[in-house]
Amino acid sequence: MGRKLALDVGKARVGVAMSDPSGIIASPSNALERQREDRDTVDQIRSLVLEHDIEAIFVGDPISLSGSETSSTRDSRDFASLLRLSIGVPVRMIDERLSTVSAARNLRDSGRNARSSKSMIDSASAVVILESVLRSERLSGEDAGMPVGDLYGS
Repeated sequence: MGRKLALDVGKARVGVAMSDPSGIIASPSNALERQREDRDTVDQIRSLVLEHDIEAIFVGDPISLSGSETSSTRDSRDFASLLRLSIGVPVRMIDERLSTVSAARNLRDSGRNARSSKSMIDSASAVVILESVLRSERLSGEDAGMPVGDLYGS
């Protein structure tokens, strides 16, 4: 086991969640403002990977409810590919359908206004993604998600 990082990649921000070293608990971290140059955002993520000894990164794959790809799907996958090429840890895609909806509902249930808490929703979505990863890996004993290289054949 080791720390895992989950990212919810959006147009304006990247939600961030991190596990504890034993891979049991997922906690939100501050969302990152997405820079005009994605390499700048990747540099911020690289710093988190080094600082927290991250062993794997999981990026939410925003497939539509019908299962088709959208512009957000392509954007998230392109960002994950850049991470894979730039950071020396495995990067895997995780189906994130409904993670934002679930995160917004959880915030609302805790008494927070989702509309005024957009960066909180981004990181809460990353927590939902990471909890799914941790649960899947505990139950199956195998790595969750799809390696980014398998998506593009790279």
